[in-house]
Formats: sequence, structure tokens, C-alpha cells
Amino acid sequence: MPGGRLTQQERRQIALGLADGLAYAEIARGLDRPTSTVTREVMRNGGPAAYRADLAHHATERRAHRRRRPAPQGAKDAPRTPGRDAEAVREYEETFTAHFMQSGLPRMTARVLTCLLTADAGSLTASELVRRLEISPASVSKAVTFLEAQGLIGRERDERRRERYTVDNGVWYEAMIATARSHAQFAETARQGVDLLGPDSPAAVRLENVARFMEFVGESMARAAEQAREVLYTKAEPPQDGTGPANPDRD
Repeated sequence: MPGGRLTQQERRQIALGLADGLAYAEIARGLDRPTSTVTREVMRNGGPAAYRADLAHHATERRAHRRRRPAPQGAKDAPRTPGRDAEAVREYEETFTAHFMQSGLPRMTARVLTCLLTADAGSLTASELVRRLEISPASVSKAVTFLEAQGLIGRERDERRRERYTVDNGVWYEAMIATARSHAQFAETARQGVDLLGPDSPAAVRLENVARFMEFVGESMARAAEQAREVLYTKAEPPQDGTGPANPDRD
């Protein structure tokens, strides 16, 4: 299987495959490349509707040129963890970002969320995000505002009174519950249309089906979130008499 960066010819083949409506996996097989390589390439260069081979190739050249340039004096790189392959980690982060973009997140927002998820501390300040991602403070502010509104990240102050953006188990639970509530509100709005259009009209029947579907999905999501939190994140209490299995979270 070939390695290294995609060639300009390969990018043209990707563009042709997208124009023909081929799936990423099918395009990747034709190139003898991993599907993740094609997915990442497309999502970081405008998505399937806006991908252009020549523009993607030039953008890659510009990124490579920026990496080769010496860092400005006084600039700080993101901390590296011993034993980790920095290039492999960067590739993984790009793949993770591409998945978030496929789910509907804007690219910059997806990059910020990926950065928070892969930070060992589980939290970063705005200035740390600016430095790690090499983006403007305004871009960070816009991204974290969106992520907070979606319930995907939290905000807290550290001992130096700096705001830190966090991701933890509780945040994912709250995000799922918020989505379930949104589904319930959607179902309620659909049912208002049923009453307005008349229960026997074709449009009303269609809206009732929408309402039932969204209601069912929302209720299922809420139940799954509650069950997941209870099973995955609830610590077992040690027996009162000191017998029984030890708490696995204790050393």
C-alpha cells in the first residue's frame, strides 16, 4: 500500500470519484489508500461538495511550507509526551477532526473539540488553544461559544482565575440529554402542525409520523444516556463491613 502524501494525480482521481458519487471507501480502493486518508483529504479541503483537486494540492503545499519554517522567536510548541509519535498523533487528530466535520461541525470548531479531547489535562485555556492550533483568538472564541451552546464543552476557572474549556464524562451526558430535549421540542412543533392542518389531511399524517419518530428517538437517547452514565461512570461503593471486592478506582 503506498504511503506518503497524496499526489496531484491522486487528488484529481478523488475529485472525479466525488463527482461520480462514489463513497470514500470505493475511491480509496481505487487509489490503494486507506479510507481514512481520503476522508481526511476531502474534509480538510472543503468537503465533498466543494473539493477541488488543484486547490487541495496547493493548500497542502502551503501547510507543508509552514511546517518547515522556523518557529518565531519566543513561540512555544504544544507540549510533547515522551513515547508518542508526534506525526502519528497529528494524523490521528486530523482524522478525528474529519469525523466531526462529517457530523456537521464547522472545520475550526471540529479542530478545537479534537484538541480538547486529545489533551491529557482534559482542559485548555483560550491562549493554549490559540498556540496549539495556530489560529486567532477570535476563531477560538467563536468555536468555544458554539461548542458550549451545543453542550459539548464546559467552562471553569483555574487557580489563576483563567477560564479553561473542558471535556469530561458529564459533558457528554449533558450533550446527549440536550439533543433528546431538542428532539422532543421538534416533535411538539410537528404536532402543532397536525392540529392546524387537520388530522385527516395528508400533510397532517406526514407531520404526525415525523412527531412520532422524533419522540421515539429522543426518548431512546435519554434512556441510553441515563443507562450509560449509570453503568460506565458510577463508582461502586465499598461494602460497609469492609468485605467484598475492592473498589477498582483505589490504588
